[in-house]
Amino acid sequence: MIKVEHLTKSYGSTSAIEDISFTVEPGEIMGFLGPNGAGKTTTMRILAGYLPANSGTASVAGHEVHEDCMAVRRRIGYLPETPPLYPEMTVEEFLRFVAAIKGVKRSNLTSKVHSSLERCNLTEKRQVLIGKLSKGYRQRIGIAQAIVHDPPVIILDEPTVGLDPRQIIEVRNLIRSLAREHTIILSTHILPEVSMTCSRVTIINKGRVVATNSLDNLMAQLAGGSGYELEVEGNPLVIKQMLKIVPGVRIVEAVPGDNLPSERSLIRVISEPGAEPGRDIASVIVGAGLGLYEMRRTLVSLEDVFLDLTLEDKAVGTDETLNKPDNLKRQKSQEK
Repeated sequence: MIKVEHLTKSYGSTSAIEDISFTVEPGEIMGFLGPNGAGKTTTMRILAGYLPANSGTASVAGHEVHEDCMAVRRRIGYLPETPPLYPEMTVEEFLRFVAAIKGVKRSNLTSKVHSSLERCNLTEKRQVLIGKLSKGYRQRIGIAQAIVHDPPVIILDEPTVGLDPRQIIEVRNLIRSLAREHTIILSTHILPEVSMTCSRVTIINKGRVVATNSLDNLMAQLAGGSGYELEVEGNPLVIKQMLKIVPGVRIVEAVPGDNLPSERSLIRVISEPGAEPGRDIASVIVGAGLGLYEMRRTLVSLEDVFLDLTLEDKAVGTDETLNKPDNLKRQKSQEK
């Protein structure tokens, strides 16, 4: 449904995105994840036809964005980071206005507007001026204007920024419900949005795609899928140095521990893919005469994967690359 190949965009001498490629399958919610300034919004604007690329191609529903921009715009619903609303209009007036601009036939206009109001839970607010509504409602109106013409593809750029926890849950549930009938690409830097909403993720860092795969595959193949948390008595810097050399250990870090005695530290260890270093970790701690008060197995989170990929200049490629252990091992040896 969405296909991006070798897309590049520069602003003068500054590169915003460089040679990025990914696909989004029909009916899928794909999370486009990256830190602030990674190039997410630039990519979304190119896909929506609002910004030209320097090179590369992007197609939506079979139409190339640069060559057939108007056909693409008719087939997408786009919510930019700041919803394009008119505060002096009522909710229904605004949606009718947008629907007409997007080419909805007059005979279908009322039904399309009422459908978008219902799907976004805005029916009770339809006669209220947009300027009098909360940010959460305005965000819903932004999504309603994106779906009012019933497009096959929806592009959402940071849809939950600035919302309170209850509003975030409401918008998240709305996005999940839309996936039944639409293909969605969700751009965000908020990790829970991806893990709770998306089936696949593409991670971008410094304008380059560093990973694209399902969440389960990313966590299993890039971060080993598991790790350990230890409550240890001793200097955390010394403990980290001891554990880093244990075979099968990939990452060691001290993490804040609530209500721990001052002489104890909470240490998190992430394993290499397929490794089970738990026994050796415990032996090293006990052999050094340090007190091991607790050790438990943990599953690696999306946050671990995200930090691992964006704090270092890595690129692990597409699904096919990730699914070949030999390729991953070869790449790791090259990085070392």
